[in-house]
Amino acid sequence: MRDPQLPDLTGQVALVTGASGGIGGGIARQFAKAGASVVVHYHRAKSQAEALAEEIEEIAGAGGRALTLHADLTDEADCERLVEEAAAWQDGRLDALVNNAGIQPVTPLAQLTAADWRALYDADTTSAFCCTQAAARVMRARGGGTITHIASIEGTQPAPGHAHYSAAKAALIMFARSAALEYGADGIRVNTVSPGLIDRPGLSDAWPEGVRRWTAAAPLGRLGRPEDIGSACVFLASAAAAWITGTDLVVDGGVGAHPTW
Repeated sequence: MRDPQLPDLTGQVALVTGASGGIGGGIARQFAKAGASVVVHYHRAKSQAEALAEEIEEIAGAGGRALTLHADLTDEADCERLVEEAAAWQDGRLDALVNNAGIQPVTPLAQLTAADWRALYDADTTSAFCCTQAAARVMRARGGGTITHIASIEGTQPAPGHAHYSAAKAALIMFARSAALEYGADGIRVNTVSPGLIDRPGLSDAWPEGVRRWTAAAPLGRLGRPEDIGSACVFLASAAAAWITGTDLVVDGGVGAHPTW
């Protein structure tokens, strides 16, 4: 059944890229809980995507509310095919696209190669560009829609070893503003959501010192959860955000308000 605490997206179709991962799964689940039909994109994690689709159908309370689609988003043609197949699923309808897919390697700047840089930009930024163009063509024909990029607080405040990642996320934030400017007349709203540190299995064991520092710095006293990002995306896709476009919604538990001196 639909979660009454979320905006009502009943009848909408949402495509979430990278939905087989932690944050992507949280986004897909929240769209399903809001009543939307969800296209679950994956690249390599087929079994995880299929399990998520089954879970979404249970959330929806009926079959046919989730579809899994494979695509390599570093390939422009595959991005276009993904969007076309997602729209064809429900008679040409695509109301929301969430560009979540990406990678987050850690490499000191002095050791980065041009190949490393290009690989991250292809995965995190060029993929969003290609999917956005393809989705906008579908949405324009149907009178509008919403596109949300998952950026990061590192798009405005870099971390060591993340020069390429931070630059790519900063690019996504500005790309969303540019797309909002040019697609607004078509009824298409484009925004970014910038998560803070999101919990995942094993994170506390792998990075205890970082988790401790984050928890101490965040006014809300905890790490984020995938559903926190999902709820933000649902809001931006809803009528409640009808006059919001070209903005970056920071979802970080308030850690950005913590003094750095």
